Amino acid sequence: MEIPQVAVVAYHLRPGRVSFWNVGGYGVPENYIDAIRRAGGRPVLLLPGDQTPIEEVLEPFQALLLVGGGDVEPSRYGQPPHSEIYGLEPDRDGFEIGLLRHADRSGMPTLAICRGMQVMNVAFGGTLIQHLPDHPEYLEHGTPSGEDLARHDVKLASGSRIAEAAGAEVLSCSTHHHQGVDGVGEGLSATGWSEDGLVEALERERGWMLGVQWHPEDNAEHDPAQQAVFDALIAKAARA
Repeated sequence: MEIPQVAVVAYHLRPGRVSFWNVGGYGVPENYIDAIRRAGGRPVLLLPGDQTPIEEVLEPFQALLLVGGGDVEPSRYGQPPHSEIYGLEPDRDGFEIGLLRHADRSGMPTLAICRGMQVMNVAFGGTLIQHLPDHPEYLEHGTPSGEDLARHDVKLASGSRIAEAAGAEVLSCSTHHHQGVDGVGEGLSATGWSEDGLVEALERERGWMLGVQWHPEDNAEHDPAQQAVFDALIAKAARA
């Protein structure tokens, strides 16, 4: 059987991020890559800034994965920037939004993680909470750098695609983010929540496009339910 190829969008590495490099670069944390490989897929990096038509970019692939990273430009969902906004990558925003919309039209299986889920929500007209610590009703969700990790349970909607993929309706999740979903985008459904009510999972109402706010790749090597999310992506890709 042919190994499904998974398009994984890399993010910018600023100059100095890699020791002894005098210029910037592109990268993806290896735990995403490892999780795809364990699931039986072949990850291939896509780089922001590519001017090739989106349909040609995705033509060789059977699945799409969007990973974590910096914040989405608030202008894309009609808001001025908060003072705590960080890590803006306008070309990556536009690239990923284009990829998501084409994947939706073509029925390509898609998994969007953390920032990826936020981009997914914005791509279909949703809005974001720009800084969760401004809202005392929300629990501690960690910091984007990953230096301060948090863990909490996520309750998944019975019968949802994400619950089916994980094989469970309650997951213990690793989380490190300062933003979250506010208004849910058109054609999306919220299917997972932390106990404070923050949306932790989104699904496109058609096809197989899932977004998760937590980081399943953090624990996938040792937690079968988290690895199962990647396994489901590759299983869908193999049948696409």
